[in-house]
Amino acid sequence: MPDQPAAALDERVLTWRALDRAANRAAHALRALGVGHGDRVVVWADTALEVLPLFAAAAKLGAVFAPLNARLGAAEAAALARLARARLLVTDAARAAEADALARAAGVPAHAMLPLAAEREDEVREPALAEGDPHVLFFTSGSTGRPKGVVLSHRASWLRGFQGVFRDEPERTVCMFPLFHMAAFTLALAAWQTRGEIVLVRSPTPEAVLAAVERRRANRLYCIPLVWARILSADLGSYDLTSLRELDTGTSAVPIELVRALKARFPGTRTRIYYGSTEAGSVATLPDAEALAKPGSVGRASPGVELRLAESGEICVRSPFLMDAYFDDAEATAAALVDGWCRTGDLGALDADGCLSIVGRLDDVIRSGGESIAPAEVEAALAGCAGVREVAVVGVPDPEWGEQVCAVVVPEPGITPTLEALRAHCDGRIAGFKRPRRLVLMAELPRTAATGQIQRALLVERINTST
Repeated sequence: MPDQPAAALDERVLTWRALDRAANRAAHALRALGVGHGDRVVVWADTALEVLPLFAAAAKLGAVFAPLNARLGAAEAAALARLARARLLVTDAARAAEADALARAAGVPAHAMLPLAAEREDEVREPALAEGDPHVLFFTSGSTGRPKGVVLSHRASWLRGFQGVFRDEPERTVCMFPLFHMAAFTLALAAWQTRGEIVLVRSPTPEAVLAAVERRRANRLYCIPLVWARILSADLGSYDLTSLRELDTGTSAVPIELVRALKARFPGTRTRIYYGSTEAGSVATLPDAEALAKPGSVGRASPGVELRLAESGEICVRSPFLMDAYFDDAEATAAALVDGWCRTGDLGALDADGCLSIVGRLDDVIRSGGESIAPAEVEAALAGCAGVREVAVVGVPDPEWGEQVCAVVVPEPGITPTLEALRAHCDGRIAGFKRPRRLVLMAELPRTAATGQIQRALLVERINTST
C-alpha cells in the first residue's frame, strides 16, 4: 500500500509513502515560517503535484489551506490574500517574482515558493487540532458580486469525499478541475478514501483528459457537460478507454442528449449526475438506473441530506456537508445559513418521485410585466432550434415591461437565426410571455474558468454597454 500511487500528473507519479514524507517536510517548513494552528496559507500556483503535499501539510498543522485561481492577476490575488488575512503566501516559480510585492500589498507577513521542504520528515502532529476546526478556504468565483471565502471544517471535507466502505477496487479518478477548485480536492479525497489515485491534468482538453485515462488506467472520469461535449467530438478511437467504469457529470445543466451519447460511446459504463455547491457540498444525485428515465433531473437528496423548497422555490439544504461560514462575513453568512439550513440561491422543482430539477438562479429570475420567468426554462425551450449552437437567456432593462427576455445565441457556422425563428420554435413549448423579445448574437458565451457556468451578470453588462 505505501508504494502504491496516490497521485499522478503527466509521467510523474507520487506514491502514498512519498506524499506523506513530502507533507511532513512541508509541515516542518511551514512551522519554521511561523505558520501554526488556525493560520491561513494562501497558495497561488498552477496545478502541480507539489501542491498536494502542501495541502496535506496544512491539515497536519491545523492550518487552513486557501488556494487561489492561478489565472488571477497580481492585484486580484492580493485582494483575496488580504481578505483571507493570510499568514503565508506560497507561489510557484512562475509567480515568484511577484510574490514580494503581492505579500506587501496584501499585508502577508511571509512568502515562500513551491516546493516547501525542510530536512526533517518525522510525523507532525497538532495536539489542539479538532475535527470541527477550519480545514480549507475556497473562494467563490465572484461572477455575481465580490468573491467570498467558503470555510469548510476537517469533518465536512472528509464527509464530502466519503463513499462508503465497500469498493470492488480502488478509485482511479482523472480530475479535470484545477487545484484551486473545491471539486478537485473532493475528488482527491474520495479517491484516497478508497486507497486509490487522483490523476491531475494541466488543462481539461480532450487530448489531455483521454491520455490521462489511458496512461493511468482510470476507472472514473468526472467532467462538466461542456468538457464531455468536447470529448465526444474527439477521436476516441485513438485512446484505450476500456478501464473506465464511471462517467460522472453535473455542475451545470445536463442535456438528455449528452447522457444518451455517453451511453452509446462508452458501453458498459455508468453515468451519474451530481448537483451541489462549494457552500453545500453534495445536494442531490441521479443514479445511472434513472439517468435516462429522468431527463433534466439531478435526482433525489444525497445520503445524509435533507432538502426542501422555500415558498419562492429556492432549494434549501441541511446536512453535515455544509460550510461553516463565509470567512469574516457575518452578514453574508447569516443570509445563507438560516436555522441550520443552507439557502443555495438555486430555484428547483420536485416531481412526484421526489426527484429535483434545477429551474434557475433566484437572482437570475426575469420579471417582465409582472410575471416571473426562469431563464433555464426558456433555454430548454430554445434547445434544438435551427442555427442555435449555444444559448443563454437573461433579462435586460425595458421601460415598459421592467425587463424583457433576451436570448444570447452563439450561432452555428453558416446559419444566422432570427428572433422570429426563435419565437416560432417556442410555440407549444412555453407560454407567449416567456418567449424572447430580443436576440443578441455573440461569438462565445462568457463562462467561469473552472466549471463552465454561464456568467449571466457579465452578459447583461456587455449587452447594456453595447447599446
